[in-house]
Amino acid sequence: MDNSKKELSIVCFGEVLFDVFPTHKKIGGAPLNVALRLASLGVKTQIISRVGNDEIGREMLDYIKKNGISTNSIQIDKTLSTGEVLVQLNDKGSASYTINYPVAWDKIECNPEAENTVKKANAFVFGSLVCRDLTSYQTLLELINYAKYKIFDVNLRAPFYTKEILISLMLQSDFIKFNDDELYEISGFLNSPYHSLEQNILFIAEHTNTKHICVTKGSHGAVLYYNEKMYYNSGYKIDVVDTVGSGDSFLASLLSKLLTTNEPQKAIDFACAMGALVAKNTGANPKISIKEIDDFMNPTKK
Repeated sequence: MDNSKKELSIVCFGEVLFDVFPTHKKIGGAPLNVALRLASLGVKTQIISRVGNDEIGREMLDYIKKNGISTNSIQIDKTLSTGEVLVQLNDKGSASYTINYPVAWDKIECNPEAENTVKKANAFVFGSLVCRDLTSYQTLLELINYAKYKIFDVNLRAPFYTKEILISLMLQSDFIKFNDDELYEISGFLNSPYHSLEQNILFIAEHTNTKHICVTKGSHGAVLYYNEKMYYNSGYKIDVVDTVGSGDSFLASLLSKLLTTNEPQKAIDFACAMGALVAKNTGANPKISIKEIDDFMNPTKK
């Protein structure tokens, strides 16, 4: 894809929710985290989702607007409440989640507003969690038909996924992003005989006819398979505060570069730096400037 950043527009689809920590709550949900980071990087971004007709739903809409994202494609549910997720962190800052069901984002409807939003965008980002309810899943399947470039952000949250749905979405995607655990689990679904990360990336690329795949490896960086070449970043050493939203900011940063400059190595380096800086802060969406990333990547630069 050859777009300038001003022209690039990306639509994210799926859950918007509050991450409820033991001491506080933060706005999140993987598709919204991706959208917020894209918007902060100057990409025209929209999100298709659904909130409840409640106080936290109104708080959510205000927050999204204040961060430069249109709320025109966020639906209001008259009966179900806005999503909440209980987050627990272990002593290393890694998160585990209890995800309430059903909530408003389980019932995203397909309507002309959503269809037009996807048709006009350069790229469409979606995950697997939103498929836990048939209503939102069917809406996703409908909207995929209108997308120019389909980005599947695999987000395995047991028990909210099935092998069949994951394989179906991979077959419809132009770009798939996994973490390393997800890659191995899904390779297993497809009966991969391989053990190495690279072999399994190539195995999935062949089985799903996907030319663009990225796998994050936590503190050890990421691997990007792009047009038959592998690109690597071995990660940045940081003190982790919490990992919530780190992968989402990674994906947003990767896409912001990849779909504008078409320089895969620079894109993965930038994305790994962003992911590290998010993990160094609290919550999914800390404010991080381009200058902070540049200084972090080039600490000796005068």
